Amino acid sequence: MNTLKLKNTLNLIGKMIQYNFRIIFGGRFIWFLLSAFAFYVFIAIMAVWNGELPDDEFVYGALTFPAILLIFYPMTFGIQNDLDAGILEILFGIPDYRYKVWLVRLVLVFVLVFFLLLGFAGVSSIFLTRVDLLEMSSQLMFPVFFLGSMAFMFSTIIKNGNGTAVVMVIFGVIFLVFADALERTFWNVFLNPFNVPRRMNEVMWEGIALKNRIFLVVGALVFVLYGLFNLQKREKFI
Repeated sequence: MNTLKLKNTLNLIGKMIQYNFRIIFGGRFIWFLLSAFAFYVFIAIMAVWNGELPDDEFVYGALTFPAILLIFYPMTFGIQNDLDAGILEILFGIPDYRYKVWLVRLVLVFVLVFFLLLGFAGVSSIFLTRVDLLEMSSQLMFPVFFLGSMAFMFSTIIKNGNGTAVVMVIFGVIFLVFADALERTFWNVFLNPFNVPRRMNEVMWEGIALKNRIFLVVGALVFVLYGLFNLQKREKFI
């Protein structure tokens, strides 16, 4: 009996993973992937053209926007894709569906983006400057996790991909506007851990960077939990 139950559970998980990969890779994701790569190549070429010496600080900054592009589509349009495909009613019929389906999807998206960033960092190591692939990709995942989770939360509130995209663009602009003012604080969503401000002790900067990462992770977890809570309200989606 336990073996049969385990087999059914694994079969369900396998089907969910297969479906969610179709959602992630389907639609417009490929265009966001190509746009992210093209944008990164453009920045790299312009930097070399202008005689800038690439380093870890430069690579992190150049990869930040492409990383956000990678997370943008699957998080902002995930709910709408389910609605358009008529699959949301089925998901609401699965006990604890929000954990079995959406948590699997969130994990798959973030893991996928992490491996893509490893590839982007690898390109940087070959053509720009040698960087620690794992460290660079891991550091980039903090703002990706934060912004991606925020987009997921807003998608459960707005329930429309285009509307969610507009809201996220507005918040992105706000974060950028305040980035310079918050440069020396851990509240900066786009904090570059490799960019030590002038006249600041490196040990102090490491402490600020650590607090920033904690802030981003905690904020992301709150966004995910609130989004999952919204997905319990079946009458607002069906």
